[in-house]
Amino acid sequence: MREQVTIYRQRGWYCVPLRPRSKSPARRDWTNLRLNPEVFPDQGNIGIILGEPSGWLVDVDLDCDEAIELADQYLPPTPAITGRLTALRSHRWYIAIGATTEKHSDPTDGSMIVELRSTGTQTVVGPSIHPDGETYETLDGEPAPVPSLMLAACVKALAEAVIHRRGTAKPPQQIATLLPQSPRVGNDVESRAIAYLDAMPPAIAGSGGHSQTYAAATALVHGFGLDPAESLAILTNHYNPRCNPPWSDKELQHKVNQAATKPHDRPFGWLRDVGPIEPIVNDVDLSQFMVGKRSPEVASSPPPVDTTPDPGQLPERLFNVPGFVRRVMDFTLANAPYPNIGLAFCGAMALQSFLAGRKVCTSGDLRTNLYLLALASSGTGKEFPRKVNSQILFQIGMSASIGDKFASGEGIQDALVRTGRMLFQNDEMDGVLRQINLDRENSRESIPNILLTLYTSAGDVYPIRVKANQKEAIHVDQPHLTLFGTATPQYFYESLSKRMLTNGFFARLNIIDVGKRGSGQSPGSARDLPEDILDIAKWWADFEPGSGNFLNFHPKPLVVQTTPDAAEAIDHLRLMTEREYNAAEEALDEVARTAWSRTCEHAKKLALIYACSENHIEPLIGLPAVEWATEFAMHQTRRQLYLASVHVAENPFHAECLKFLKKLGEQPTRTMQRRQLMRAMKLKAADFDQIVLTLREQGEIETVVIETATKSAQGYRLGGSQ
Repeated sequence: MREQVTIYRQRGWYCVPLRPRSKSPARRDWTNLRLNPEVFPDQGNIGIILGEPSGWLVDVDLDCDEAIELADQYLPPTPAITGRLTALRSHRWYIAIGATTEKHSDPTDGSMIVELRSTGTQTVVGPSIHPDGETYETLDGEPAPVPSLMLAACVKALAEAVIHRRGTAKPPQQIATLLPQSPRVGNDVESRAIAYLDAMPPAIAGSGGHSQTYAAATALVHGFGLDPAESLAILTNHYNPRCNPPWSDKELQHKVNQAATKPHDRPFGWLRDVGPIEPIVNDVDLSQFMVGKRSPEVASSPPPVDTTPDPGQLPERLFNVPGFVRRVMDFTLANAPYPNIGLAFCGAMALQSFLAGRKVCTSGDLRTNLYLLALASSGTGKEFPRKVNSQILFQIGMSASIGDKFASGEGIQDALVRTGRMLFQNDEMDGVLRQINLDRENSRESIPNILLTLYTSAGDVYPIRVKANQKEAIHVDQPHLTLFGTATPQYFYESLSKRMLTNGFFARLNIIDVGKRGSGQSPGSARDLPEDILDIAKWWADFEPGSGNFLNFHPKPLVVQTTPDAAEAIDHLRLMTEREYNAAEEALDEVARTAWSRTCEHAKKLALIYACSENHIEPLIGLPAVEWATEFAMHQTRRQLYLASVHVAENPFHAECLKFLKKLGEQPTRTMQRRQLMRAMKLKAADFDQIVLTLREQGEIETVVIETATKSAQGYRLGGSQ
């Protein structure tokens, strides 16, 4: 129970202790509780406080069999559905800001039909035990965000549908009419909507017809704020005749209903309230639609959706940095039991980054602090490059500046107070990356946030937290932290999320996919280091560019100059990345905007390290350094955007949909049997069917019959027809 309370608390939901096998709170003051997991009793149930205290988490409680049966037709879809393990799943969870508690009962006998439960209430959640001994499911799915007014209207419509089925009331309203109505719109809005629709591509069999038609309906109902009935008429008269084959009236009505009830990222009426616009391209996610400068009359043929190409693994030529980095790499490759050039590169770059830390800077005060993440599976030889770095620093008397694992953010700070600069070589970066997703409250003390703050404070004064009984504040002047982390590719890709890709810490990582393990060889010892490597490392340890008795506490780094042609190349890169950033900002692409915002900074840091490696005595940033750093940084950004397009989901349900499509795409025939897919997805049947329904509605898959050696089997094919 305490472990589950911890998980709920990490998701931003407050829990209340309930009596064993009961829905009643164990304390009278439960409405004001903010309890830590440790205070929960060993025996007892768990309740979640709903509404505003828990980030507007709300529970739609289906209190009768008819409501459960009709819920899919009236309630917005959500991945978060729970119940008792052996009973029908009667709880649907949403995030609905400002929602109020509402109860709907049968007027004939007063029996409860459905409740929308919000602020002021709590509800029991798994793994609690029901009074009859059954176990509740834990709330693992991510609740779908929906507008509170829309959710309330849908819940009311569901209650009316149950009452009508029982024969005690008139038929309920169509779902499409439940959308909050816009102010009265004139003919100019209708004509703009028709012109917009005429510029959109029609639905063609086999070309994502569901997605295109849903986008058209969404533009009318949600974008222009037209009445659902009017939207249906426009779809029927102006869009459907161009579709091949045309949709039936029932299918078009279904698309309008979806557009009226599903949550959208854009505000209601966003196309109605802006100036000239570009039409929606084949994409069902409104957050990706771009507002441009062309009018619908000019934009008769909308541009196709760009797909982010895969730049592949870093080209091997980009691992070649002359001087000290190359020497350390050569030693590592010659002595590692399983040499890997990517790992050798990461280790050598991390070492050079650390050695030059607090010693040099660019004219713009950028430092050599570098965060490297090597994606390496078990057995690829991750340990040997770390051993080489540890041995070098040990033999030049700097072993106190080596760290391995991050015990806590406070531990990182304490290490920097002692030494001023640190080289952390962490083999458990998977857990650190997952903290970005789990840290919903953006805790200042979380490891990723401390690493981010240290990165941006390399040329500044970094304040250390104030401890109990501490009389004076402590500061570190120009702290330096180099990170050489490794992570397993599988877990890294699984942990990717939009939150992670837009986090400032992640945007500053240099991610190197090192590929497969190299061929084995007779290993050497990491202790038998060449004298030239030790001499250069020792030179950096002794190098003090400033003067005075306090250089260890207040360093004065050497400003490394840039040649005129290199400076011109940097300006060219800056303009190029600014154009990419502006395009991402105009397209409302937060992930791309974050990635391009750091590309030029990455390149300048890398060019500085290149110069220090090439000539440690008189470093100078020349054109070769900038050209190498530019290609390296651009590849990193494009790789990051490719990973976002393939792996990043808007929510857990979307993640499962992407996983479903990926499984199909991995098959030579792009087809799989249902039972094989269910086994691979590891989902409950109800959750699996919800994914199938969603993907089929969007035209992403189609249901097929697969002939086997013994009998026919149901299956799914990628890229089905409409």
